[in-house]
Amino acid sequence: MSTATQSQACTALKFTIRPVSDALTAALQDKIDNKTKPIGSLGQLEKLALKIGRIQNTLSPRLNCPQVIIFAGDHGAAKAGISAYPQDVSWQMLENYLRGGAGANVFSRLNGLKMVVVDAGVAHDFGEREGLINAKISPTGTRNYLEEAAMTREQCEEALRRGAGFVRAAVAEGCNVIGLGEKGIGNTGSASLITHFLTGTPIAECVGRGTGLDDAGLAAKRRLMQQALDRAQLPADADVMTVLTEFGGFEIVMMVGAYLAAAEAGITILADGVIATSALLAAVRLEPHVLDYVIFCHKSAEAGHVVQLRALDADPILDIGMRLGEGTGVMVAYPMLEAAMAFMNEMASFESAGVSKKVR
Repeated sequence: MSTATQSQACTALKFTIRPVSDALTAALQDKIDNKTKPIGSLGQLEKLALKIGRIQNTLSPRLNCPQVIIFAGDHGAAKAGISAYPQDVSWQMLENYLRGGAGANVFSRLNGLKMVVVDAGVAHDFGEREGLINAKISPTGTRNYLEEAAMTREQCEEALRRGAGFVRAAVAEGCNVIGLGEKGIGNTGSASLITHFLTGTPIAECVGRGTGLDDAGLAAKRRLMQQALDRAQLPADADVMTVLTEFGGFEIVMMVGAYLAAAEAGITILADGVIATSALLAAVRLEPHVLDYVIFCHKSAEAGHVVQLRALDADPILDIGMRLGEGTGVMVAYPMLEAAMAFMNEMASFESAGVSKKVR
């Protein structure tokens, strides 16, 4: 995608994203280095404190009203056998969220993150439900990208706008740190296709086991992904919006808009696993400065995530074999950010504690 095309896409959707300022970088590093500890001894926590301080442009960064938004949507291609689970699991899992019984509920409660659930296009009628936001782009989910484009360009742009709107609402409530999660049977297929186009990596390396495919299922999934590529016949340098229109899910496109809006607002963005990072790849391709605001929370065990992290030159906080999605990697990693803020704001300096510095 050309720079001009990318800029046109962002301009049309009214995002203005500025690079993070370097004005306080030296002062932040000096504050970190002068805490009562050997330089560098807090490892990743020091990197987190520096990054969040730069994002907030303050020597005393704080995390306010942390939130994870889970976008859910169904995929027409799911019925072709690209997942180990039936499509009905999408709406059944949303019911699980509403009852508070999912892993995402458990970890968000444990670590004090507000969890918001958005129906971006699940093929189920929930009616009016407390705790569920109805933002359906289509009541039946996307179309089958094995046979036709997953959505229209208009639907893609509307999903992007709506995703941005949810982040803007969170910021208006005082949120300055946000993570994104997803739910949608078959969405690792979409993530694989998006990753293939936006990184130039062979499709076979981008396709993983998703919800737990065996070897035969994985081979079949790779064949279906190749079928989708053969059907679409996109050039290798296809623009982001075209790739999303052909292969995306409504939940993935909403995440793209959410990332763009979060970067525009200048808040800290927490990246989850392979599906959330496929959306991040798209957002970064549209506007590279999005990456200035991102903290990578974990390395997923899903194959395509390695490809994505390499493309984004990312250094995740955790590598513990997770691959659940739903924003759970963000939720589990969040206490690390709190620890970084605690030492930055509460730990004594050599001078204030009357402790001698290292002489060499």
